[in-house]
Amino acid sequence: MQLLFERSKPGRRLSLIAECDVPAVDFGDATRAQAPRLPQISEVDLGRHYTELAKQTHGVNDGFYPLGSCTMKYNPRINEELSQLPGFTGIHPLQPAESAQGCLEVIARTGEMLAEITGMDEMTLQPAAGAHGEFTGLQLIRAYHLDRGDAKRTKIIVPDSAHGTNPASAVMVGFDVVAVPSNAQGGVDLEALKAAVGEDTAGLMLTNPNTLGLFDPNILEITRIIHEAGGLCYYDGANLNAVMGHARPGDMGFDCVHVNLHKTFSTPHGGGGPGSGPVGCKDFLAKFLPGPLVKKGEEGYEFFTPEASMGRVRSFYGNFLVVVRALAYILTLGKEGIPEASANAVLNANYLLHRLCDEFSIPYGDSCMHEFVIDVEPLKHETGASAMDVAKRMLDFGVHPPTMYFPLIVHEALMVEPTETESPETLDAFVEILRSIYDEAQTDGELLHQAPFTRFIGRPDEVTAARKPLLRYQFDGE
Repeated sequence: MQLLFERSKPGRRLSLIAECDVPAVDFGDATRAQAPRLPQISEVDLGRHYTELAKQTHGVNDGFYPLGSCTMKYNPRINEELSQLPGFTGIHPLQPAESAQGCLEVIARTGEMLAEITGMDEMTLQPAAGAHGEFTGLQLIRAYHLDRGDAKRTKIIVPDSAHGTNPASAVMVGFDVVAVPSNAQGGVDLEALKAAVGEDTAGLMLTNPNTLGLFDPNILEITRIIHEAGGLCYYDGANLNAVMGHARPGDMGFDCVHVNLHKTFSTPHGGGGPGSGPVGCKDFLAKFLPGPLVKKGEEGYEFFTPEASMGRVRSFYGNFLVVVRALAYILTLGKEGIPEASANAVLNANYLLHRLCDEFSIPYGDSCMHEFVIDVEPLKHETGASAMDVAKRMLDFGVHPPTMYFPLIVHEALMVEPTETESPETLDAFVEILRSIYDEAQTDGELLHQAPFTRFIGRPDEVTAARKPLLRYQFDGE
């Protein structure tokens, strides 16, 4: 489809912005030397452009979206409506605290509830995404060791089944990364972990259940090993949707945690945002949290900064309207609904696993938590159809493919997460789609190499797109 710049014609106009109703201000030298080169386009062409984009986009309102490890579940519309109330959208982050008491209460109450759900003592809502939360949590670990004068602790232990952002975040904070392998059951290899820890161990990054969809039965032993070595334990909350209301990271021995509000607690995500990755910690780390935080004082809610705060990690107080959505979701579900949601997520995943295990290889166990991994390697060996081929063929059936080739310890992986919001009918239809693709591979493996057949584009040249990306429009003459 054409870009707006390609649709642009000199002299075309539309009027969507009202005339300025306040005096104009001349900023002098601060203004740009020339007007920006914006598309010149009519309103009807603009509307058609974005309608065409919408038709080419797949979201949870379009069909099944079983993207493993991302929890792409349906998010209730009421949460969107509440986040659009004028008292939230019309607020200014620099206005006095006494004039924004409702917003401060949202921040405080959300933090308290997330702390209860995760088993932490204090929360900050500043981080803008999950990886940003990882960065903030690792800064807590770093600050803790440096505060004690223990500068030799420079290594973070990360399992080989971890999310890719874990080692990246550790390196950004300045740590060295030590990978530990999985055992035959898909959990952390305890002997390898014991061999990896030492006086230079700063901490461990772990998600439980892990990216294979498995709850590690040795979790208390894992956190004990790290603590006895003098390190701290960080919980990646990306998979919290599987255990919320049933098990708390704080009770598993974790010292700090990030939570993906944009996965587990209602807010839609994808396409770059918006996100929110609040970080919680135990009391002994609270003094290092980024400020300001919110607490209730004698005259209402007020801001305060912890005594040894690392400083801000984001402007103002985080993505506030994401927090409003999350609070609405938590209050709607309540104490009974939150564990029910996670239980249904686990039920749906196990239902799919058991209906697909006869055709497809499930490399780790006969049960799972919220997600599971299909290994397409046997099918590829037999028919030539790869995980990529199976995923691309799903597009023709109106299903967004699962996460592909992750975790890396399963070479032809499809990681499936159905979430709790999908009906049995949707899951049954997905089973039939995968079975039909399996049968196609058996009869004509070459067919799948050409899929998809019904989408707006076939298979893009992903290598060239990665190595030679076009990041801006090239005007004539440039």
